[in-house]
Amino acid sequence: MTALTMSYASAYAQTTTPDAPQQSTDQAPDAAKAKKLEAVMVTGSLIPQSQIETATPTVTITAEQMQARGFTTVAQALQQSSLSVGSVQGAQFSGGFTQGAQTLSLFGLPPGFVKYLIDGRPMGNFPALYNGSDVFNNLSSIPIEMVDHIDILPGGQSSLYGSDAIAGVINIVLKKKLDAPVLDVRYGWNSNGGGAARRVYLANSFNAGKFNMIAGVQFESTQPIWGYDRPLTAQANTNAAGGPIAERDYLDSDPTLGTNGYALADPNNCANTTAGFGGTTGLKYRPNSGYYCGSNVGTSPYTTLANESKTANLYTHATFDVNDNVQLYSDLLYNYQEQKWQPDGNDIWSTANSGLTFYDPTRAQYTDLQHLFSPEEVGGYQNSMSKQIENSYMFSLGGKGTFGQSDWDYDLGFTHSNDQTNERDYHAYTNAINSFYTNRVLGPDLTSTLGPDPQGLGVPVYEPNYAAFYTPITPADYRSFSGYFSTQGKTWDNMVRGQVTNASLFTLPGGDAGLAVVLEGGNQGWAYVPDPGYFNDQIYGYTASQGAGHRSRYAGTSELSFPLLQQLTLDVSGRRDSYDVSGNRINHNTYTISLEYRPFDSLLLRGKYGTAFKMPTLADEYSGSSGYYSTVTDYYTCAKLGYTGSNLGGCPAVYSQAGYFNSTQGNVNLKPITAKNWNYGVVWAPIPKFSLSVDYLHFDIKNEVGTLPADTISQENSLCLQGILDPTTPSCVNAINAITRNQFGAIQDIYTPKQNIAREQVNAITANLNYGVDIGLYGSLSFAGSYSDELKHDQQPLAGDPFINYLTSPLYSTDFKSKVNASVTWSKGDWATTLYANRDGRSPNYLATVLNNYTAPDTGYVSAWITYNASVQYSPTKNLTLSFLVNNLFNKMPPVDNSYPGYIVGPYNSTNYDVYGRQMYLEATYKFAKPG
Repeated sequence: MTALTMSYASAYAQTTTPDAPQQSTDQAPDAAKAKKLEAVMVTGSLIPQSQIETATPTVTITAEQMQARGFTTVAQALQQSSLSVGSVQGAQFSGGFTQGAQTLSLFGLPPGFVKYLIDGRPMGNFPALYNGSDVFNNLSSIPIEMVDHIDILPGGQSSLYGSDAIAGVINIVLKKKLDAPVLDVRYGWNSNGGGAARRVYLANSFNAGKFNMIAGVQFESTQPIWGYDRPLTAQANTNAAGGPIAERDYLDSDPTLGTNGYALADPNNCANTTAGFGGTTGLKYRPNSGYYCGSNVGTSPYTTLANESKTANLYTHATFDVNDNVQLYSDLLYNYQEQKWQPDGNDIWSTANSGLTFYDPTRAQYTDLQHLFSPEEVGGYQNSMSKQIENSYMFSLGGKGTFGQSDWDYDLGFTHSNDQTNERDYHAYTNAINSFYTNRVLGPDLTSTLGPDPQGLGVPVYEPNYAAFYTPITPADYRSFSGYFSTQGKTWDNMVRGQVTNASLFTLPGGDAGLAVVLEGGNQGWAYVPDPGYFNDQIYGYTASQGAGHRSRYAGTSELSFPLLQQLTLDVSGRRDSYDVSGNRINHNTYTISLEYRPFDSLLLRGKYGTAFKMPTLADEYSGSSGYYSTVTDYYTCAKLGYTGSNLGGCPAVYSQAGYFNSTQGNVNLKPITAKNWNYGVVWAPIPKFSLSVDYLHFDIKNEVGTLPADTISQENSLCLQGILDPTTPSCVNAINAITRNQFGAIQDIYTPKQNIAREQVNAITANLNYGVDIGLYGSLSFAGSYSDELKHDQQPLAGDPFINYLTSPLYSTDFKSKVNASVTWSKGDWATTLYANRDGRSPNYLATVLNNYTAPDTGYVSAWITYNASVQYSPTKNLTLSFLVNNLFNKMPPVDNSYPGYIVGPYNSTNYDVYGRQMYLEATYKFAKPG
């Protein structure tokens, strides 16, 4: 075997070899059988390979590496990959749509552009929608102790794996063998508080004649991390240029005034509010706005940064050898998970959100009132946390084997996946909360008595009891107008798949040609059913998207491998996918051509060209009209008032945090997203235990489905209306028409429908290094490193628009341009220790994302973020291993970004960084001796 093959095959060949039928001791494999044993199945090919490195660059993370590097979840291991440079939402993204799920972004492309496989079979989708619009896979449901290794294949792979495989394929390979029964227990804690974790894992394998089975269970519980657990998220931004700006907990403002619109009507000057937020509430002032009652702590520290969770997993893999040529198999992976989190945004009442903006004749003033509830008023936010229960499973049943004594192998199987969620969110009842404040504060509508408002705007006329407004309510009051609302979600997928393979179809000068043919068919469905209260205005300040749909699909795949010469191999694959969407048949063809050239044993030159695609998701096609209330900066009005650039923070809050309603809708006429991909690279392995690979990848993606973010639309709307951008371009026309303003000129609605709108191009380079060395009496050292760099990332939002350079346009992307990680492991006898480092490249600061440049004053980058993990393992006996793991060894917080305004709590980009800090784990693994 060549040095190039040896460097990887020794590590992974055994775990990727299919289960072999049991043979009696008096049977010996013939020459053909022995030849087959040299080949193993690798992710990225349907044909068994004798060379682990192929034309597809592959990053493999083993269970041992995940343990040594301190990774405690599958999501963490994948998010730390150097290919994962994109910003993603997660548990820290408070108020987001999927705080109970985790995902990643390869090369800054959407999370849904990755095809996830479990043991080579498609993983089921998560029912809730990423960012409220995209179907994706939830990585938090996969038990890390049951994983053997993970393969990451960057680049388009649709000609083998079908839809979604645009950015890459991730194959999570579960364990198939155990040396002995194993019990693993782990306890973890945070040096900064919160996040304590407990885990127990038990697995065993069984065999009885021709029957073999492995089974494992894992139980885990984790405590939440709250914003107040970390100094950076415990209060308003103390590093802002103008100092912290208190939250507006009790606000009385005139919406008709652009500046100095706050009018404190409290006869006690906030004296009755001082008990709120731990005694931090009091009289505050905002420049250009006025006085109000507020707190530098406010509601944000009472949101969770990491969820509370309880998880139970079950995994089984069983085989039965009918005879030497036939093996039956079944696999089951089950996940039950309870999560709780406290989002931001459930803690407000305002007349603007209630449609109760009014005129006060006693002050001759149009008025909006706003109140944010303190933890003292709600009785502790831990009592109103959102709760999500997820039940998911993936079951496979089939048979595989060989046709007699021929070279033809087959695999016929059925796979069913199912994922169901029940999410309970705590909200106020619209009628109840409005009635409460009407009776307590506003009083009767006096329009019929005193006449209409003087400008004829049609708003009600009230003479409020302001003293009552500025008096905190009780927890009983809060419970009287609030409660839980339930949302049900479900996805399912059925697939029947048959494959025939011949790795020795005929002989060529370089060896045997191989052929694989696959036929598959099935159907899939999605349903998302929010509580009816979201649709009849029963839930205060919130709406939701409901939808349901299903479709059938069929596909045929073939792959041919031609070893044209001993040094040159050509591989060709093609696939045709067919979908039935509401009676419309959508067909799409993809292909890939790849070359492997080995001028000598230690060097591989490789190249690949192909096409890829992604069908619009069921949610893209079938989601109903939906929307939600939120806040956005009205950049156009702020600019008209003279607030741009570094003084944007001085824009009156009625415009800098303007309330609006966002709406969107699905579209069954969406076309498939298409892509052309190519890559070329080199792998050099001059000696055993050393390999270096460098690859260049290109993506050209068209017909992307999406909606533009409201903040982006508002910024673009401003630039277009000011003439800074050409108002006649398609993007400007859309941005101008997408925003509806009310009678006061304030943003009221933003419409963001789903459509095939974008084209995206990415060029990237990746590199991987592995080196092991024996240092004699001192043991051995192994080094590993991985690097990626985005050389180009452009997007064309709409046809006819100029391309936007994401690397220089921070309004559109905060992704890392580059990422690198490295590890060094020393082992000797019963001891092993690893130091792992991860470097995320620089990213734009907050003000750069607002102004979309790096040239204006105070814009720029935040520095690279470097964190270290460490682990020590010791085996006092052959059956017992003790481990101590540390994540974020030096307790590194996100890089400082002083460009955030003073009212921001947590002045860092939560889609790029976390404030969890140092996490430590003690673990013990015991392997029981097997009888006999």
